[in-house]
Amino acid sequence: MTGSEIPPSFRLAYVPGVTPTKWVRIWNERLPETPLTLVAVTAAEASDVLRGGGADAGFVRLPIDRTDLSAIPLYAETTVVVIPKDHIVAAVDEVSAEDLADEIVLHPLDDTLDWERPPGRPANERPATTADAIELVAAGVGLLVVPQSLARLHHRKDLTYRPVIGAPESRVALSWPEDATTDMVEDFIGIVRGRTVNSSRGRTATPPQPKQRKRPDAGDARRKPAAGKSGGKSPRGGAGGPKGGKGGKGGKGGKPRRRS
Repeated sequence: MTGSEIPPSFRLAYVPGVTPTKWVRIWNERLPETPLTLVAVTAAEASDVLRGGGADAGFVRLPIDRTDLSAIPLYAETTVVVIPKDHIVAAVDEVSAEDLADEIVLHPLDDTLDWERPPGRPANERPATTADAIELVAAGVGLLVVPQSLARLHHRKDLTYRPVIGAPESRVALSWPEDATTDMVEDFIGIVRGRTVNSSRGRTATPPQPKQRKRPDAGDARRKPAAGKSGGKSPRGGAGGPKGGKGGKGGKGGKPRRRS
């Protein structure tokens, strides 16, 4: 490789809360000659980064505009409410959206949950980010409903969370520009979908070998008798019939003698 040649690389974007470690490890094992670069993006800017060529593919949160982006939904997350550890909700295992009706529930501008109507009472102002909302929860200003992975990402010792039943779920998907479905994108799709190295849809797949017909053993073939030779002895013991006179009859010719 000359100094002007740049080895190919694969750029993978991911939004907060998504942990791509497992897939990156498999990529490095299967395609060590192609480095993978991680690109951290916010949920709001993920689509623009993909469209602008800032990444080859990315883990995004649905819904997204699929006009020119392909997407494979991967999983849905549990929705939780983040609360101070001494809050009354911390005493139960789970709550419903209706249980939060009298609480101030923060609704940050980068919220990824597709609410028809957010639960609880709205705050005077919407926090700019989820991180800002977490700080307000810790200050006792209100509660926050988020996907569980974001609650873990912004974990604090003075906060905890509980599942919220009946709330919308955040769905994570792998997305990429529709007109840029390259071989590397196909390779990563195969990894995310759990295809093996020898999968027929992967570039690294081993082509099936044609089956070889087994040649019959020469010793097993039935041999035909040679022309002009008898296939066996006569039942009467002679190879060519009994010896004797004409007509193949044994003994002397004429009538047999009568005994007196």
